[in-house]
Amino acid sequence: MSESEDWTIGKLLEWTKDYLAKHGAESPRLDAEVLLAHARKCQRIELYTAFEEVANDQLRNEFRALVKKRSEGTPVAYLVESREFYSLPFTVSPAVLIPRPETELLVVRLLDLAKERNVASTEDAQLKVVDVGTGSGIIAICSAIYLPSARIVAIDASEAALEVAKANAKRHNVSDRIEFRHGDLLEGVDEQFDFIVSNPPYVSEAEYAELDKSVRDHEPREALVGGSSGTELISKLVAQSGSLLRSKGWFLMEISPMIADSVKRIVDSNPAFSSVRVTPDLAKLPRIVETQRQ
Repeated sequence: MSESEDWTIGKLLEWTKDYLAKHGAESPRLDAEVLLAHARKCQRIELYTAFEEVANDQLRNEFRALVKKRSEGTPVAYLVESREFYSLPFTVSPAVLIPRPETELLVVRLLDLAKERNVASTEDAQLKVVDVGTGSGIIAICSAIYLPSARIVAIDASEAALEVAKANAKRHNVSDRIEFRHGDLLEGVDEQFDFIVSNPPYVSEAEYAELDKSVRDHEPREALVGGSSGTELISKLVAQSGSLLRSKGWFLMEISPMIADSVKRIVDSNPAFSSVRVTPDLAKLPRIVETQRQ
């Protein structure tokens, strides 16, 4: 960017799009728009009516710093400290995974089954949902928003992640609906739930070594790697879950397509559960595992 040239919003976007493309960004134009809107403190759509506006020095300097970090591999979500999930904005930091669209399938399945269970239930007990490995809190918070009569528990082994989740719960005005707990999966939990839901660490050591650098170098390893085969933590969670579900309660979990067969065998071998269903994602890859307590 030449210091002597008048840099309009439109010129900044065009130059940055080309610059990020040369540095391997998969969506250089979108990245440029999100970063510039963040630096300008406006909505991305507002940039389209400001193409001829000349950017001042402060805006250019802030934007330049963001673009430099993006060109070095830092994910956009961490730079702007936000990511949309299920049409809601969530705060993110390097303490938590960046929410993925695939996890929305897990939320959709939970909400569908929860509504069915509410209608069919003859129990007086309040519907109870536990989100194991809550991270930024996306599953727990969506549950609290869309299941307003349910009681939600959110557990994570990372104190830093829980702080992010608590901030997101406050942001969406559901702090009083979610109980946050620090813990290792379901260890020490002695109550029963209608739904145990989890997006656990499920990447194998071999798969982790092959991940894109933007993921491997920036997102928390402990939230990604589930053991040497990717199923170690899942095996532990499945073993814990059978006795913690109410009658006909549901266990729902997101998985890597690479371990789908192994996970199905793990769940099938647990006598507490009925048959396993694996739902594919939009790419037709096995993604969501669900099973019901006998």
